[in-house]
Amino acid sequence: MKKLLPLIFIVSAPAYADITSSITSSVKLEVAAPGTTADRIGNSYSISGTGVTTTDGTTAGSLGGLGAATNGVNAYTPITASQLTDGESYTFTVSHTTGDTISTSLTTGEVSPFGDLTSTSGGTAGSLAGTVDNHVLTVTAGGSGTTATGQYVTSVTVD
Repeated sequence: MKKLLPLIFIVSAPAYADITSSITSSVKLEVAAPGTTADRIGNSYSISGTGVTTTDGTTAGSLGGLGAATNGVNAYTPITASQLTDGESYTFTVSHTTGDTISTSLTTGEVSPFGDLTSTSGGTAGSLAGTVDNHVLTVTAGGSGTTATGQYVTSVTVD
């Protein structure tokens, strides 16, 4: 019996642990704001060719191109190309893009009339609603451009 006595104390020792319990409920309601993104189209000029002569109307051999910029748009000098030798092969390519003008008189809320615009209207709350009552979530859909999210989280931690 003496040998079993220490074993009985080990078996009957109380266990201690920290237990944490958490319950959280939430509702998030969002109505999208209106917005516009604008990407400005820049100026570009490209020329290539063989077997041609070029002129800008006054200077032979001119390749034309872009000059000084005013409000974001470069001056453009066009050229004329002619076949260098009759009957010989030739190639000629010219490409020009006029960039968007940068407006100098915009007020808050206005957008420059750039070549690449994307606008979205604001959301409409309508009947958008959400409630939390004793961890019971109620979410009511709203109009276009709205988001309603309900969340119920339970966690138990034992250390």
